[in-house]
Amino acid sequence: MVSGTDRSVAATTPEPPPRSAWARWLQWLGGRELSLLVVLFALLTSLWGFVELAEEVVEGDTGNFDRSVLLAMREAGDPGNPIGPGWVEETGRDFTALGGIPVLSLVTLGVVGYLLLDAKRRVALVVVVATVGALGASTLLKQAFDRPRPDLVQHETRVYTASFPSGHSMLAASTYLTLGALLARVQRRRRIKAYILLLAVLITLLVGLSRVYLGVHWPTDVLAGWAAGSGWALACWLLARWLQRHGQVETQEESDDSVSPAG
Repeated sequence: MVSGTDRSVAATTPEPPPRSAWARWLQWLGGRELSLLVVLFALLTSLWGFVELAEEVVEGDTGNFDRSVLLAMREAGDPGNPIGPGWVEETGRDFTALGGIPVLSLVTLGVVGYLLLDAKRRVALVVVVATVGALGASTLLKQAFDRPRPDLVQHETRVYTASFPSGHSMLAASTYLTLGALLARVQRRRRIKAYILLLAVLITLLVGLSRVYLGVHWPTDVLAGWAAGSGWALACWLLARWLQRHGQVETQEESDDSVSPAG
């Protein structure tokens, strides 16, 4: 039972002032996961990096940088030959194939097939969006910029499209980084998470470097491809995270429950 004194104290206690929009935003920000903030920052950085590179390329301010890096990967006095013995050149072709459409299509189909068998249909859809969407974006960007391929050195592999951005670099980043992020997300041990992500990053870097080494891309083409592909992979990661938070992506427990004991 509340006494008269308590009533008088409660009546005289001032109500807290309404919080400002800035204070409410800070409270919302403090309740978010650090990983989400890091991903959002990385996504914005990737987009900013691509826009800056595109502006520099259009204005022609990257010529000296592109030529110096490209020639650094060629024998002095003989720009027709890449540096290193013949097996290094063959290794470069093997690495560049990891970012080609045939290999990425095979990888994507294999992963999607596994996810469908494991009753993770929506995760499989995210993988398809990551790969097919990046391919479409890369095609549109190449047509928009229509940058010629390097004519400074001999091409060591066949090319069929425009130069900016590097399609191999963009597709490798979007596919391998997306797969790495999704695979790392279901791991509990930090060492395994780090290993998976580092492996995805390493493959992406090797694909891009091989394009410059083989003389089929300017270095800024590859940098732009990495930026655009990484941004696309981060966007797909955010999509998968949002779907999971809203119950639209199957968890491991849900996929296990969908399989009968006799199955």
